[in-house]
Amino acid sequence: MGGVESHLYELSQRLIQRGHKVIIVTHAYGNRTGVRYLTNGLKVYYVPTKEIYSAATLPTIYGFFPLFRNILIRESIQIVHGHGAFSSLCHEAIIHSKTMGLKAVFTDHSLFGFADASSILTNKLLKFSLSDVDHVICVSHTSKENTVLRAALSPRHVSVIPNAVVASQFLPDPTAPDPNWITIVVISRLVYRKGVDLLIAIIPRICEMYKHVRFIIGGDGPKRIDLEQMREKHLLHDRVELLGPIKHHEVRNVLIQGNIFLNTSLTEAFCIAIVEAACAGLLVVSTKVGGVPEVLPSHMINYASPEEDDLVIAVSKSIHQYRFGKIDTSLFNDQLKEMYNWSNVAERTEKVYGSVYQTKNSPLIERLRRYYGCGVYAGKIFCMVIALDYLIWRFLEWLFPIESVEKAQMFPYKKYRHYFQQTNSVYGNKNNIIQQTLLEEEEEEQDLDFPF
Repeated sequence: MGGVESHLYELSQRLIQRGHKVIIVTHAYGNRTGVRYLTNGLKVYYVPTKEIYSAATLPTIYGFFPLFRNILIRESIQIVHGHGAFSSLCHEAIIHSKTMGLKAVFTDHSLFGFADASSILTNKLLKFSLSDVDHVICVSHTSKENTVLRAALSPRHVSVIPNAVVASQFLPDPTAPDPNWITIVVISRLVYRKGVDLLIAIIPRICEMYKHVRFIIGGDGPKRIDLEQMREKHLLHDRVELLGPIKHHEVRNVLIQGNIFLNTSLTEAFCIAIVEAACAGLLVVSTKVGGVPEVLPSHMINYASPEEDDLVIAVSKSIHQYRFGKIDTSLFNDQLKEMYNWSNVAERTEKVYGSVYQTKNSPLIERLRRYYGCGVYAGKIFCMVIALDYLIWRFLEWLFPIESVEKAQMFPYKKYRHYFQQTNSVYGNKNNIIQQTLLEEEEEEQDLDFPF
């Protein structure tokens, strides 16, 4: 589970606590298909679409529409909130929801360039899907500027709401690090965008300069083989530990083993990883790219340009700061707990929902006018795509009328709220609470199709 997935889960939980109904729609993960319930009654639809590469599904444009329309009607959805510029399901959902007259919000979690062919194509498609969106949320001011330029949006329709962290899940443990070593931790997807080539270049130099420094690297990706080759070449098996894939609930156990956290990304919109590391009591070293300079206070982080020599200097500076006790990292968790709070993120997101819900829907001709402005040739193609999407929707309305779609029963949030609160606070009495809840359910004789 990465940063976007964590964002979805935590935001959904807080919105449910604030009294909203939240449904997540995503693609199937292996055998995990169908409908599942997560904590606090969070309902997830795993749509049976096949992954084609790196957990991404093949864009179908219209193939997702019938099932998606059924879900929206069945769950009585009013606002569709898409996450991630790389998600084909997200963009298809935004287009289909606007065709159906619903409100649509988009959150961008990434940064793009403007020069290479991939960025040009992706930016044109983003401009298409966001031409009729009601509001856009970005996770940093740098991300907002990037998104406004890429999608030709008005800055008035773009808000900045940062990511957050559950600080209590990353409590530091001063006894965990090995006192005989200064441990540098890296947790990242091992891909080019995360600057793994820079990491490969600086590890041998740092290990040669400091005999008491070691590295713990967590994560997986196509660049892992390069890390393994570097370790073999320089005989660093005892000083470079490769953990492989790490589940999100295991991240804290890895972080507290370290003294310094290293991020070598070439581009980042926010980088929640450095916030989690600082919460765990690590001094952070990071490349100064994208929205990273907006994330942490200056006393928690040392910056470097995305260059080999500058990174070596920044890591060396952090090693000396830690060795001579110039920074007290034990206070980081309490400071960040106040800065990044999911309840605050949910409250600000709720205000965005409230503002878009008050706006009037545009007629079809106005929507076509917006898409027509996407380019001399692309605009005409986009108009044809939207016109066909509208015709398919009218056909589905005739073939499967709204009255024929069975409405889903509302999850009894109030009934189970006391159960979740008690299990969170008193884990030892969990079995008794479950039995009590099930007895209450039998007494009320409710025929609910919930997996409890």
